[in-house]
Amino acid sequence: MSGQVLDTPLTRLTGVRHPVVQTGMGWVAGPRLVSAVANAGGLGILASATMTLDQLAHAIHEVKDRTGAPFGVNLRADAADAGDRIGLLIKEGVRVASFALAPKQELIGRLKDAGVVVIPSVGARRHAEKVAAWGADAVLVQGGEGGGHTGPVATTLLLPQVVDAVGIPVIAAGGFFDGRGLAAALCYGAAGVAMGTRFLLTSDSSVPDAVKQVYLGTAETVVTRQVDGMPHRVLRSDLVDVLERSGRIGGLARALRNAAAFKKVSGMSWRAMVSDGRAMRHGRDLSWSQVLMAANTPMLLKAAMVDGRPDLGVMASGQVVSVIDDLPSCAGLIERIVAQAAEVIAARQSCLAGS
Repeated sequence: MSGQVLDTPLTRLTGVRHPVVQTGMGWVAGPRLVSAVANAGGLGILASATMTLDQLAHAIHEVKDRTGAPFGVNLRADAADAGDRIGLLIKEGVRVASFALAPKQELIGRLKDAGVVVIPSVGARRHAEKVAAWGADAVLVQGGEGGGHTGPVATTLLLPQVVDAVGIPVIAAGGFFDGRGLAAALCYGAAGVAMGTRFLLTSDSSVPDAVKQVYLGTAETVVTRQVDGMPHRVLRSDLVDVLERSGRIGGLARALRNAAAFKKVSGMSWRAMVSDGRAMRHGRDLSWSQVLMAANTPMLLKAAMVDGRPDLGVMASGQVVSVIDDLPSCAGLIERIVAQAAEVIAARQSCLAGS
């Protein structure tokens, strides 16, 4: 446990010891990783988009068995059973609900009435302003350096825009991996940082070791639309190069096959999947072909993150992968990040004092 303490609006809001968040990465952020982060004093976020409701309930119970510290669950606001999942979080006393897309105002109100902290993720200032006006407790803002679905604006430009625009705590994501980044984010006015790739590459991550070695040996990422029709930052690989060269018909055929595979894994009916697709199309202004392509995402990620077949799947990654060369425990990682941030802040204060 780190002896350093960085007290911020994020730590006070969520009850965690350190202003460090592990993002809700699909197939990666399971009970083992989330509980390790929570026990280390950070905020672990359980990824639920690839789980059925029953699987989510089991995962929450497992996290609670492993830790008594606060943790969160990431939800899809456009999921057909979002209301049931919110009810589960409230029933189980989960501290934080995070969202990859802006939740409806009534969902935010229901969670807040139950004492659950609501933290949507955004990629633009206007989205931060919207969820803040709806009552969100904090907002996570990800710059273009981040892995997975990403936008074009760098964190160093997006973060100050959002900090200046909203009066709630802002968590910075995209490009963070060490204490210098945490110190910089705090100086920008953020209340903490969130990291995905850095926590994926820890000894507590359940990602197969062979896949972790691929990450450690790879320095290049690419933003592609061939995974699900939206900008998606992943490791460059032979498969990604093939996807980039594939035509529209081939991509849609592959997406249809993956939709059938995801139906089997998730237990969802075709009717539920179509319902979710309609919600995605409305919420993101997608074409039906893009909705169909979105079926690629969970299965292509599962192939690498769960099945250990990077040759058959894609690997979401932030650009920080190029500077990561080790697999520490979550406890060791958070301790050194917080200690380094405290040292950097103290050194800059000494400079200002002229000592």
